[in-house]
Amino acid sequence: MGAPEPSTLAAVPFHFWSFTFFVFGCIVGSFLNVCIYRMPLDQSVVSPPSHCPHCKYSIPFYLNIPLVTWLWLRGKCANCAAPISPRYFAVELLTGLTFLATWLHFGGKGFPSPIIFCVLLAGFIVATFIDFEHFIIPDEITIGGVVVGVLLSGLFPEIHGLGKAADGLKAAALGAVVGGGLIYGVLRLGKLLFGQQRIELPDASEITFTENELLLPTGPVSYEELFYRRSDTVAFHATRLEMVDRSYWNVDVRLSPAKLRVGKDEFDPGTVHHMEAVTSGIVLPREAMGFGDVKFMAAIGAFLGWPAVVFSLMVSAVIGSVVGVSLIAFKRREWSSRIPYGPYIALAAVIWLFGRENIVGWLMAR
Repeated sequence: MGAPEPSTLAAVPFHFWSFTFFVFGCIVGSFLNVCIYRMPLDQSVVSPPSHCPHCKYSIPFYLNIPLVTWLWLRGKCANCAAPISPRYFAVELLTGLTFLATWLHFGGKGFPSPIIFCVLLAGFIVATFIDFEHFIIPDEITIGGVVVGVLLSGLFPEIHGLGKAADGLKAAALGAVVGGGLIYGVLRLGKLLFGQQRIELPDASEITFTENELLLPTGPVSYEELFYRRSDTVAFHATRLEMVDRSYWNVDVRLSPAKLRVGKDEFDPGTVHHMEAVTSGIVLPREAMGFGDVKFMAAIGAFLGWPAVVFSLMVSAVIGSVVGVSLIAFKRREWSSRIPYGPYIALAAVIWLFGRENIVGWLMAR
C-alpha cells in the first residue's frame, strides 16, 4: 500500500491535524529533553534509553507518556521518588504548543512548510535551553542545521517563497553565508572594542590553572571559552605563584595558547599541567558573542533566508539589551556576567517566521 495522496490528507478536517501536531509536538518534546540533557555532556541521544538521572532506573514506555507521566507522578521518579525537574514538563508542553501554533499559521499552505518549520523550531528549543545553562550551542544544532536547511530548501523551495529547487538552494546558501558572515563580523568588531574583561577579586584570592580550565572564586572557565585565537591572553599580577617544580613571588603573569610568561621566564603552556596563584584581580579575553552564535545564525539563514538574518541580528540586539539591563537593574546579574545570546537570536527569528508578511508590509509602507 503506497503513501496517501496529498489530496487525501487535505480532506481530513483541519483541526484533526491541529490535535495531531500538538500531540506529536509533545512526543518530540520528550526527545528534546534527552537532547538538552545529553548533548552538552557529549552523550548519545539514542542509547541508553530514557532513565532517571538519579537512580538510573530505565523508564518503561507506560511511564514515559509526555505531560501525563510527570503530572501523574507529581514530578518524581517512580523508582526512587527523587524530584524530576519541571523543565521536562515545560519542554514537552512548549514543544506541543509550538508545533500547534506552526500548523495553525502555516497549515493552510500544505504540509511541507509547517513540518519543516517545526524542525527548525525544535532546534531553537534545544539551543535555547542548552545555551541558558551551559553557554554553548552544540554543533549538532548549528552545523547540522545548516546542512538540513540547505537540503530541505532544495527539496521544498516554497519555504523561501520560491518554486524551483535551484532557487531554493541559492536562497539557503546565501542566507547561510550572510548569517554566518554578519555575526562573525560582529564578533570580530566586539573583540576589538570589548576584547578584555578585568575581574576584581578579594585580596589574596586563590586561582588555579588545570589542564582544561581556569578555576576562579566565581567558578570555572574552560580554556575553549578563553582562547578563541592564539593572540588571546590571560594576564594578572601574582603575589605568589606555585608551579610543580618552582615558586615565584610578586610577579606578572601572561598566558596565551602559544606562551606562558612568568616575570622574565617563558614556558610552553603545553608542558605546564598545573599552576596555582594568589592575586587580587585578573584580565581575561572575551568575545562579544561565541562562535556558536555565528554557526547558529548561519543555520537560521539556511532555513529562512538572508532577510531573516538581518532582522534577527537587529531585533536580538534589542531584546538582549533590554533583558540584560533589566537583570542588572534587579540585581540578578552583574555587568561583567556572561549572557547567552543564542536564545535572543532564536526569539527574533521566531518573530520573523510568524510575522514576516506583516513586517515586510510595514517596511514597504515606510
